[in-house]
Amino acid sequence: MEQRIISTQRDCPARLVPTGDPINIPAGTFVTLTQTLGGNYTVIMNGNMARVDCADADALGFEPELLQFDPPADGQVNPGQVQQALESVYDPEIPVNIVDLGLVYTCEVEDSRVAIEMTLTAPGCGMGPVLVHDVESRVASVPFVTDVAVELVFDPPWSRDMMSEEAQLELGLF
Repeated sequence: MEQRIISTQRDCPARLVPTGDPINIPAGTFVTLTQTLGGNYTVIMNGNMARVDCADADALGFEPELLQFDPPADGQVNPGQVQQALESVYDPEIPVNIVDLGLVYTCEVEDSRVAIEMTLTAPGCGMGPVLVHDVESRVASVPFVTDVAVELVFDPPWSRDMMSEEAQLELGLF
C-alpha cells in the first residue's frame, strides 16, 4: 500500500506501537496511513506509529470492514472459517497476517470451543493484549463458536524461520 496523508474526522482512540499504550488522536489531525490490513489501520502521528481499531474506521474516513461468515448447514464450527478469521489478524508493523508470520502455534476446535496458543515476535511487545483481543473477537465471529481461549506462550521462542515462505517472500527475507 502506498502511504498517504489523511485527516481524522473525529477524535480517534488508538494504541501506540509497539508499547500498546492508549492515546487519542484529536479530530482534524493529519496522520500518515501506512497500513490497512485486516480491517485495522496503522498510522504515523507526530513521528509515532499507532494502530486504529476497525471499530474506529469512520474517524479515518473509512467504512469498517466486518468479518462475516455463512453458518454451516450442519450447525458445527467450521475449522476453515476459524483459520480464515485468524488470517484476518495482522501485526500492526508488518504487512503479514499472524498465521503466515508463524505466531499461531496451535488452534484446536472442540464442539463450540476454540483453544489457541500463540506467541509474539518479541516477548516484551506491548501489542500482545491487542493482538489477543483481535484473535478472540475475530474467532468469536465464526458461526457456532461460543468460547475462545487464547494463551500467549513464549516457548518455543518465535523466529523468522517460523514464517511461511509466502511471508518471507513478501518481506524480502527469502
